[in-house]
Amino acid sequence: MKPEKSPASRQKGVMLLEALIAILIFSMGILALVGMQANTINYVSDAKYRADASFIANKIIGEMWVNRANLATYACNPCTTSNGNAGTQAWVTQMQAAGNTPLPGVTNLANQPRIVMGAVNNQVTVTVFWLPPKSSGPHSHTAIAYVNNP
Repeated sequence: MKPEKSPASRQKGVMLLEALIAILIFSMGILALVGMQANTINYVSDAKYRADASFIANKIIGEMWVNRANLATYACNPCTTSNGNAGTQAWVTQMQAAGNTPLPGVTNLANQPRIVMGAVNNQVTVTVFWLPPKSSGPHSHTAIAYVNNP
């Protein structure tokens, strides 16, 4: 007859198995944290681009408020360095200057900003486009303002 194994000998290898399971759970947690960090970086970059686009659009709207008498001359669709008035040309030149623009892809001809004048109540619609890295298409920010004549 075979002698019965003691309880201690039946437990051999259980601690190793528990350690391997703990390492697996810990590794999965670390991988999840790395994935969340990558998503966070993408979301922060997108938020920065939206804030910069808002600032750029509000900059030209502020100039329109100062020069309300010539409001209609600001219209350009699309705005380039050769159409619109001197204010919009300078705005586009500054926005597209190498190393000066906070928005990627604004120098692309398809991503030119637009300023459209509404027919009622001096409504002004400014749209700024940009092309984020690793994006399938351009993103845009549209600001609508009502600029009263003096």
